Amino acid sequence: MRNIKIVEVRSEIGAGTRGASLGVDAIKIAALDCMSNLFVNFPSEVIETENKLLYEPITSPYAKRISGIYTMYDRVSKAVCDSVKSGLFPLVLAGDHSTAGATIAGLRMAKPKKRLGVVWIDAHADMHSPYTTPSGNMHGMPLNISMGEDNIECQSHTPDPETVGVWEKLKNIGNINPKVLPEDIVFIALRDFEKEEEAIIKRHNIKVIPVAEVRRKGVENVVRQSFQHLAACDDIYVSFDVDSLDSSISRGTGTPVSNGLREREAEDMIASFMQHHKICCFEIAEVNPTLDKENLMAEIAFSILQRGVNLLLLN
Repeated sequence: MRNIKIVEVRSEIGAGTRGASLGVDAIKIAALDCMSNLFVNFPSEVIETENKLLYEPITSPYAKRISGIYTMYDRVSKAVCDSVKSGLFPLVLAGDHSTAGATIAGLRMAKPKKRLGVVWIDAHADMHSPYTTPSGNMHGMPLNISMGEDNIECQSHTPDPETVGVWEKLKNIGNINPKVLPEDIVFIALRDFEKEEEAIIKRHNIKVIPVAEVRRKGVENVVRQSFQHLAACDDIYVSFDVDSLDSSISRGTGTPVSNGLREREAEDMIASFMQHHKICCFEIAEVNPTLDKENLMAEIAFSILQRGVNLLLLN
């Protein structure tokens, strides 16, 4: 049986749309509505945020609020690292997806000699850098931070020296760079990405399992395929962005995309992943109740979380 610790990260400084910081509480409200004691049964750690920066002028247009992101990486990575070292399974509830790179950093800091696999269930690749970003929003960069990948080959911006300095610190947090190898990443439900990200995927031949393949082969087959691809990894982290779901059900998120996963497909997939002994951490991100009606997105996220946790406890 796994001992779980909930890590609550109400940060939204990496997103372009406001409101993701309320996602953690929206999921907790959904738990109350279901009369679940999930949030009573496990210890939790609330990470202090830097959301006050949302009210200050942006000084790094190609990596907005990057200094605050670095502060969050320091806090989140330490919390995740301490959890793992204490023999606990970190269940990370995050606002925007930018801090996922900090979760990865914490997992590597706890086990620096182990090889970490990443299953990224997301409509987006999140593989931009300050040199390529179309928006400057840092929730589009966590995988590049983890890979230590600037993607200079596709450079379209010249960030100022201060931004570059903090970017380098982000990549090297925990004194491990890169934290993840491109061959140790599996994308599921990826369908909305820019040519700069596509160039990285093609350059490194990164594994992508589109929604059509999930539907054609079935969830169990796709999960098995993911584990086969990551067979050389000691531990595997699953990051679930709710925009991996189809836009018809994922309205309560900042960047919904059509042709996504159905609710049942996502739930079955997470349940299947969580039963595997190599899974070392699960993260759910980008629930934004301000864009939603009747807290639907959080309720879906909670049902996925609840079933996954129940199976994890049996593991």
